[in-house]
Formats: sequence, structure tokens, C-alpha cells
Amino acid sequence: MIETICQLFINTIKSYPKDDLMLFKVKGHYTPISTEEFGEKVINFSLGLKALGLNAGDKLIILSENRPEWTMTDVATLCLGGITVPIYTNLSPEQIKYIVNDSDAKVVVCSNEELWGNVESIKSELSLVSHFITFLPDAPEGMKTFNDILELGKQKSQEEPELFDQLALAVKPADVASIIYTSGTTGEPKGVMLTHSNFISNVTSASSILPMSHDDTCLSFLPLSHSYERTVTFALLGTGCTVGYVESMETVAENMLEVRPTIMAAVPRLFEKIYAKVMDNVLSSSNLKRKIFFWALKVGKDYGSRHLEKKPIPGFLRFKRNLAHKLVFSKIIEKTGGRIRFFVSGAAPLSKDIAEFFYAMGIVILEAYGLTETSPAATFNTFKDLKFGTVGKPIPGVDVKIAEDGEILIKGPNVMKGYYKKDEETKEVIRGEWFYSGDIGYLDEDGFLVITDRKKDIIVTAGGKNVAPQQIENLLKTNLYITTAVAIGDAKRFISALIVPNFEKLEEYAKLNEISFTDRADLVAKDQIVDFVLSEVDKSLQDLAAYEKVKKIVLLDRDFEIAKGEVTPTLKVKRNIIEKKYAGIIESLYEE
Repeated sequence: MIETICQLFINTIKSYPKDDLMLFKVKGHYTPISTEEFGEKVINFSLGLKALGLNAGDKLIILSENRPEWTMTDVATLCLGGITVPIYTNLSPEQIKYIVNDSDAKVVVCSNEELWGNVESIKSELSLVSHFITFLPDAPEGMKTFNDILELGKQKSQEEPELFDQLALAVKPADVASIIYTSGTTGEPKGVMLTHSNFISNVTSASSILPMSHDDTCLSFLPLSHSYERTVTFALLGTGCTVGYVESMETVAENMLEVRPTIMAAVPRLFEKIYAKVMDNVLSSSNLKRKIFFWALKVGKDYGSRHLEKKPIPGFLRFKRNLAHKLVFSKIIEKTGGRIRFFVSGAAPLSKDIAEFFYAMGIVILEAYGLTETSPAATFNTFKDLKFGTVGKPIPGVDVKIAEDGEILIKGPNVMKGYYKKDEETKEVIRGEWFYSGDIGYLDEDGFLVITDRKKDIIVTAGGKNVAPQQIENLLKTNLYITTAVAIGDAKRFISALIVPNFEKLEEYAKLNEISFTDRADLVAKDQIVDFVLSEVDKSLQDLAAYEKVKKIVLLDRDFEIAKGEVTPTLKVKRNIIEKKYAGIIESLYEE
């Protein structure tokens, strides 16, 4: 029975020998890394770290984009009983300093010169750090290379051939494996302590409900610094799946065609972009092609709803579905690489309409829910139990209940040990056996969890009405003219919204209607443009109650950015930051 990441690693290298356990782009081509090579590097790097003086319970920082060495370093650290502390690559030197010092890290690993520049600028203030390591082939002054540590490990292995197994098997399930600092949509980042058993409980549950095997290939593009992608990676390695790494967030579409994944973990923003691109192509095509597409979509939705409800599918509908696939859906599926069996969506709410849209085409998106504090998954939609508009049922071993005020409470082996050096904050969220998530939702009649909003995000209007902003924002993001929306209105008379338009579509509209503009700032300031987008907002929200509808909008001339601290690395809007940045504009919406 596998109880630690160390045992999972040992099982993987013994049970899943393959030439392409990992795929990484080198000089324009995807290059495979075999199970044997992966295993050797993890073992040697682990022993190399031991030779440097990293011991059980010591912390190691990883500051790197996704790449094989990220996972090798992570697993190597865990196998000697160390604790990995991942850092997002977009953080400022001050934020990096806080995490390195707060975690009491002894080793810092970073991937490239730019990230090393950020670390070097604060190096003198990192009093506990004794070693700096880079993935670069040549180390800048003051650093060692990844290969240097591998060589140290080889020597150590020759001197003590049994040492790695001794260290790895000495690690206990209750030992802390990682401290992951929350991205901080509110307040100071907190270090979430996750144990080996936390991770393994999630991996075991995921493997029992999702059809994954050594024949699968997954494309990794979400930050490994986030618990979501990290746990997914452990689950993939545990079942022998091939893991391919994207070059960057900008090349995801291109890399999907090259790697041709069968499984992929993603966030709703990816599906929103694909949806917008498909609809844009359809609406700009000939009348005949539009008719064929919407006929195919109707057929796909009819077929999909019958399939979900486990109703018999008439032969003629099956024939029409096959024709729709041949004429329309196959071309869209091909853009994902043509082999995708399912996507997992997490980290933010997915629009029900978008999930149904993809399902109609034969692309299954299994939406899940959880938090860093729950390792991360707490609930999951599966092929057996799938309901759009929900985040699924509790995973095996996990219990979910709803508090009187609607807050979602979670109990199970996936719940964190606590926040590092923050006992009071830990007591606030873990009461008895239950973790208080801070999310609001309910369990429907079939036991599926529905998320309505974050507890802190609920808008209470001046009239005393409770409004869930996520519902409004999700509806708006399905509009082709809208990329991002933030609903506003706490203690106000009505709901308003900050909107980032789809500039490509909006500029087309302006040119078609002979509305001249000099740049994007000029475009979004035009009264005709604001009135037009507001009419699109009205269309998108027509089914909401009157008090939930957006009465006024402001169009912004750029999207929110990770680098500016406006969204998290998993693209969740930091509502408190946005409201502060745009406070003046927001107040102007409510002036008489």
C-alpha cells in the first residue's frame, strides 16, 4: 500500500518502464525522458541534496517554470524527508523574500537568469539559505548547477548504495511534504502545510474515480507551484502516464497539437478562450456553414442530454450525431490534438453553458472543487456521476456538509495539517474535524455540490439583497464581446461591472459601424461602444432577477495581469485589489 510520495516514486520506476515518461521541448522539438532517466536523476539529486546538508524536515524552495527538473527536484526533496516550498515565478523580490524567510528555507532552486536576478537582489537578506542551485547549464557566481548536485549524488550513491532507499522509506505519511503559500486574494500569504498522506489521499481518490493509465499522455501547463497541478502530476506519475510540459502559457494551443494529450488539467479560462474562438469563426463564416454548425450543436446537445440521463438513444439520432461529428466536431477536437479523452477543470468556476457546449461536441470536462488547504480536491464530477453546473460529489473518503450560513465544510484525509507558524489562523478554519472553506454553496437533491460564491465576495446591496457575483461574471464571460468581468455593488443601490472587452470583436464592431478610434483607451470611452456593450450585458443577464442585473458598466482598456497583482497565477481575479485600484471609477458609477 502506497502511503507516501516516496513510495509512489519507487513504485513508478519499478512498475512503469517507458521511453517517454516525460516530454520537454528542446531546440524546437519534444524530447522524451525515460522512466529510467527520471528515476536516476531523482535518486542522484536527492542524495546530492543530502551531501549538501539538506536533512529531513529542512525546506527547499523551487522557483521555476514547469519543466521536468521541477518535478525531479520536488520528488528528490521529498524522498530524503525534506519539505518543498514552491514559489510562483511572477512574484516580486519582496514577496519571494517573505516566503523564503517565513518558511525557514535552507536551499533555493531557481531555473533561469531572470529569476536568479530576483533572488540575487535579496540574497543578503536570506539569512538561513546556505545553497543556491540553478537549472542553467552554467551557474552564475554564487550558485551550483542541477548537474553539480547530480554528480554529488552519484558519488554518495557509490559510497552508500543503500542510502536512498533508507531515507525514502523512513519518511512517514504524517510528515509534512510541502508548504504552499496561498496566492493571497486577500491578506498576507499563509503557508499551507500538506503532508504525504494529504497528497496520497487525493492521488488515491483521483485514481479510483478517473480512468487514467500508463497509456495516457497529459500536457502540463498550469503552474506546478499550485497544489492543483502538483497533485495532478503525482497522480499521473503514480499511474505511469506520460507528462509533457508546455513551453509557456502563450504556446498552449501549439503544444497541444504537438503533444496530442489524452488528459489535461486546466482552468475555465482555457475553455472560455476556445469557446470564443470557435464561436467567432462560426459567426464570421458563410450562412450555410453557420446553419450546419448550429444544427450540429443542437444534435450534439440532444445526444449529450440523453446520454447523461442514461436514456436510450434512437438510431436516427445516433446517425445524426455521427454526421455532426464528421462535419463539425472532429475539426474542433483536432485543435486539441485529436486524442483528448477528458479535461479536468478546477481553481475557478466553469460556466454551465460552456461545459454543455463542449460536451455536445464530445469533449468531456470534469469539473472539480477544492482548495490548497484540501490538497486540493474535495469533490469531483466523474464519467459515472456528471452534472453540469455542479462541481461533483465528494471524492472517496471525504465528507462535505453545509453550515447554517451556507459555508461549505470539508472533512477528510485531504485536509491540511495547518498554516505554518500561524496557530490562530489555523484554529479559525479547522474547528473540530471540519475545515471551513470560506466558500458558499449547497448540496443538491442528488448529492452534487453547487458553489454559489466566496463568503467574503457575496454582495449585499443597499436594499439588503444578497447577490453572488460569480454567477453574473460567468454569464457575462460567455458573451463574445466580453473577456473578463467583475461585478460590483456591495452596499450600493444597484449592481455595476468593470468589463474587459474582447478587443478583437469590439474593434470589428466599431469599424463595421464606422466608429472611429485612435487606440483602445479611446475605443472604450466612446458612448456608442459603452451603450453597445451594455446591451450585450443585458442580453447575457436577461434571466436573472431585477436586483441581480447590471445597471451600469465601465469598459477597461486592458485585461487584468498577474504581474500587476490583479489576478492569481490560476487567473482568479483578486477582487479586493481590483476594487481598490478602480475605486474612483467605481464611485463615479454611483454618483447622482
